[in-house]
Amino acid sequence: MDRLVLWNIDLTLLDVGRVSRDAYADAFRRVTGRPLAALPQLAGRSDTEIFFESLYLNDVPTGEDEVADAELLARYCWELEAAFALRQDELLQQGRLLPGALDAVTAAASLPGMVQTVLTGTIKPNAVAKLRAFGLDRFFDLEIGGTGSDAYPRGSLLLLVKSQAAAKYSSPVADESAVYIADSVRDVEAAAIGGARCIAVATGRSTAPELRDAGADVVLTDLSDTNQVIAAIDRLTMVTADR
Repeated sequence: MDRLVLWNIDLTLLDVGRVSRDAYADAFRRVTGRPLAALPQLAGRSDTEIFFESLYLNDVPTGEDEVADAELLARYCWELEAAFALRQDELLQQGRLLPGALDAVTAAASLPGMVQTVLTGTIKPNAVAKLRAFGLDRFFDLEIGGTGSDAYPRGSLLLLVKSQAAAKYSSPVADESAVYIADSVRDVEAAAIGGARCIAVATGRSTAPELRDAGADVVLTDLSDTNQVIAAIDRLTMVTADR
């Protein structure tokens, strides 16, 4: 392994926002007995963060007992997985791959020394379901990926992914050989914390100027220019295509 590329999923590779919101609402109601009347901003947040912010916004008491909160979160994650599983057919009906996503991931996979994985706030079963629905799962080593099933801030989760990749492939992951491709300002900040370069795509809620100001190494409008994406990966990981 000469380089590690981590991909965010939602609004970087695909958009299944409507399905996800319906699953959030279903799981929230089943766990709390209340409707999900208010949903927090989702960009760059994990499913765990979304849940606890939703509890606050919907006036559901929490925070007095860590054990009780942990049990509540575990129940919610189980219900969220179940709610998402019931909506598999809706992923293709109501969701979409973003422009150039499949070609970009395919081309990156063909680069020498390349390992691709994910760094996403989505819990692992649902992350796999999203990728599988659009035929993307085969391009990623999901064993080393970081997901919302892991209770870490995304910057710390990136460090964990690098450690897992180094252990599995018996090769250290230097900061200059890892790149995170994502779409939010919080993702850019996570890359800096976790020791990775960042290619930001303005396909989410953050604008291109906001992503530049946050410190992204490269900002792209989207992934539609495959050559541009691959050139950015090569440059940022200090590996050329003919190495």
